[in-house]
Amino acid sequence: MIQNSPSRLHNAADTLAGLDTPCLIIDEQKMDANITRLRTRLDAAGVGFSPHLKTAKSMAIAKRLLTTVHDPAAVSTLREAEFFADQGLTKLTYAVGITPHKLSRVQALRSRGLDLTIILDSVEQAQAVAACSSIDNPIPVLIELDCDGHRSGVRPDNAELLLAIAQTLKPTALLRGVLTHAGESYAAKNTDQLVAAAENERLSSLKSADILRSKGYTCPVISVGSTPTAHFAPSYEGITEVRAGVFVFFDLVQTGLGVCNMEDIALSVLATVIGHQHDKGWTIIDAGWTALSGDRGTARQATDYGYGAVCDLSGRILPGLTVVEVNQEHGIVGLGQNFQGIAPKLPIGTRLRILPNHACATAEQHDRYHVLANEKIIAHWPRFRGW
Repeated sequence: MIQNSPSRLHNAADTLAGLDTPCLIIDEQKMDANITRLRTRLDAAGVGFSPHLKTAKSMAIAKRLLTTVHDPAAVSTLREAEFFADQGLTKLTYAVGITPHKLSRVQALRSRGLDLTIILDSVEQAQAVAACSSIDNPIPVLIELDCDGHRSGVRPDNAELLLAIAQTLKPTALLRGVLTHAGESYAAKNTDQLVAAAENERLSSLKSADILRSKGYTCPVISVGSTPTAHFAPSYEGITEVRAGVFVFFDLVQTGLGVCNMEDIALSVLATVIGHQHDKGWTIIDAGWTALSGDRGTARQATDYGYGAVCDLSGRILPGLTVVEVNQEHGIVGLGQNFQGIAPKLPIGTRLRILPNHACATAEQHDRYHVLANEKIIAHWPRFRGW
């Protein structure tokens, strides 16, 4: 683990009751347990780990994910790459398809000594990268694969396109291998489907690598990753690195998938009750979509948590309550689907913690984390935004 710089508060008496709302809370113990869980699994399998820093966007958390500044990591924006390069990280993958106008920023980062790899899935992109590279300073490239029809990427069995991209990159750019993301794992309904998604991710990547290797391309990197498949892969044979990001916090979507329990969710939004509409059964809180996000990731799952599950100040789930609607600065707490009980009374001024549907989206609404340990706020960790 990278040595942490001092960031803890001097006032150990700070508590959740002393914070302004809405604000973002990390449970330090749960976060550390989540990180340990995945790292232990990957270490036991002997596979490399390239944590995705897009969720955290925080150097304080990156220090817990990496053992040294030379460990590999993934980012989803060049802003992230620039920030983490400023903090001393030396090996990053920009895991979103490159566009020609961003190549100048890529070159600027590489000129600073950052080993920055980019991804692409078309001959047009490859032409732009080759034109900006040189034999003396080649831009490293991973070909993005679409292993499950979820998003962008080359189909793993499309030998013609894979080889055309590889040929276009020669001789100035450097083909390092292939990368994929099993996005369809988020639609899994049970453990068997998660296992199948992980194995499909692995085998699809190996198929593409074999196509490239058969024509003389070494393909040293085979990168896979999603939080569900990282936790359920039956094998990592042939894979060189696993990427994942939301596992640091977990969220209600991951709970619905069976990847974690609600008790494992390390991220919450602290909110305050500001009013009621008693005839409608509503409690109004000061956290709307600007604090919670508008993500509705659980809507397609067996349990729909609206815009978040509701906990008391200690983090205990209040059964049946969800944030059923959000406006910009208002959240409406009501009874969730199929709940037959009686909602607890929540007087004005009551503090609640809202568990997020999608931790990445909720964290993105905030500029800092308030770190909770032993019922005290022990630190404030800045996070950044931008592209």
